[in-house]
Amino acid sequence: MVSTIAACVDAARAAASAGDYEGTLAHYEDALRAVPHGGTAADAADILRWIGNLHREWGSTELATEAYEASHAIAAASSLKPQLASALNCLAVIEQFRGNVETARTLYGQAGVLADDIGDERLGAMVHQNLGTLANIAGDVNGALVHYASALERFERLGDHRAACWTRNNMGMAHVDRGEWDAAEASFDCAFDLAEGLRDTALIGTIELNRAELYLAQQQHARARECCDRAYEVFARLEVKQGLGEAHKMYGMLYREMGMVGLADTHFRQGVQLAGQAEDRLLDAECHAEWALLHLACNRNTDALRALNHAHSLFEQLQASHEVLDLDRRLDQLEQSYLRVVREWGESIESKDHYTAGHCQRVADYTCMIAEALGFSRRDLTWLRMGGYLHDVGKTAVPEEVLNKPGALNDEEWALMRSHTTVGDEIVAPLNFPWDIRPIVRNHHERWDGKGYPDGLRGTEIPLTARILCVADVYDTLTTARSYRPALSHAEAMRIMERDSGTAFDPEIFQLFRRLLEERRKETPKAGRRVRTSFGAAA
Repeated sequence: MVSTIAACVDAARAAASAGDYEGTLAHYEDALRAVPHGGTAADAADILRWIGNLHREWGSTELATEAYEASHAIAAASSLKPQLASALNCLAVIEQFRGNVETARTLYGQAGVLADDIGDERLGAMVHQNLGTLANIAGDVNGALVHYASALERFERLGDHRAACWTRNNMGMAHVDRGEWDAAEASFDCAFDLAEGLRDTALIGTIELNRAELYLAQQQHARARECCDRAYEVFARLEVKQGLGEAHKMYGMLYREMGMVGLADTHFRQGVQLAGQAEDRLLDAECHAEWALLHLACNRNTDALRALNHAHSLFEQLQASHEVLDLDRRLDQLEQSYLRVVREWGESIESKDHYTAGHCQRVADYTCMIAEALGFSRRDLTWLRMGGYLHDVGKTAVPEEVLNKPGALNDEEWALMRSHTTVGDEIVAPLNFPWDIRPIVRNHHERWDGKGYPDGLRGTEIPLTARILCVADVYDTLTTARSYRPALSHAEAMRIMERDSGTAFDPEIFQLFRRLLEERRKETPKAGRRVRTSFGAAA
């Protein structure tokens, strides 16, 4: 019966090399059914793990997890250290895909300790390979290359060409991240030759996708598309969801760079759908982040913000699941994209009001200056700056003749003007910002004495961010020429605001703002001139 198990496993591996998913699964299941008739617990644990690998490669994460957990349970119950270590490594891969990176790191560590304990160099190499992947996700490319080099040395010493092929492929991706084109191409060429020798169709598809990214980075669009086409053909034939999702993401990036907007939209959308089906959060986040760049290029600000919000949320989840992984680089890139969208949106608001050019920029600057002095973090300052740009977004619904009317507004016009706070809140609400910008937009015209609008909030009932922006907004309004009066000097604005401190404004915030402005003016050669600077905010 042992020979029957071995024959079934050999048949499964032959089917896997040919890309026959159903045949591979059927042969493994035959082997598993044969275990009670002469096999061992180790056989069962190994076969279940191989079935898990098959499901994972074909995008069935839930089925893969079930198989890995069954393998782990058998190995633990029978004290089978080699199988237990391998199952831990596989479960770590699943947790990594799901974004539970700290859990994955812990499981990799446990697998590595067991591998060293039993002297399993192959498994130790696999752990280094996977730790390299984690380092690469974190942006630690140098650390990733160190892990990959260690894994490659072991795999080559063991004669494991398949594992060495994966490692060469991963090294190529790391070199792409560093802009080392020749080293990347050499790594991919070595990996491709190994994959062809192994006749591993799925691995060939993965290498072609990574080659496409290399050529796209060098703006070799024709070569990139050829690689995408070959990879797509492979994964479509094999019905590998994650591979197809990666292919659609790459097509989207390629067509975006080529100016083919409709095709890019279609491929990003399909990439997102497949990422969801494969439960690959990182791929989902990357698809949305890349799609947002297309929306930006097409001035689709609302769509860009939605895509950025989704990507930001996923990247934050990846970061929040542990304390070690550093995704600040990705988050910083996203936040810069947010700022670009929101800045353009703010400028479009100002284009309706001929007297407020630069108003949103200056209000954002003043707001961040105050908030930084109050101890807001760097990342919070970025989102607060966005609130500054968007605080008047509701004015897009106010007619231009009302915004630019030179005389006093009548009751109906004043009602329209006041509505910009609630309209703005309605505009911002569905965008699901990762930081609460809505109170800034809705409540920046509330008064300390409770006589403001739209909600009549009083004192500390008014959100702190809205109280900060209120002071900044009024100062810039007073010192800017309006349709109904000329600009006031700094001294005149300060006298008016001092009079209203404790009634219109939070008195402590006003006093802080005045002190900060005085300090700023002393440092400025032309003290009577307003400087348009980013006061400590991430810009």
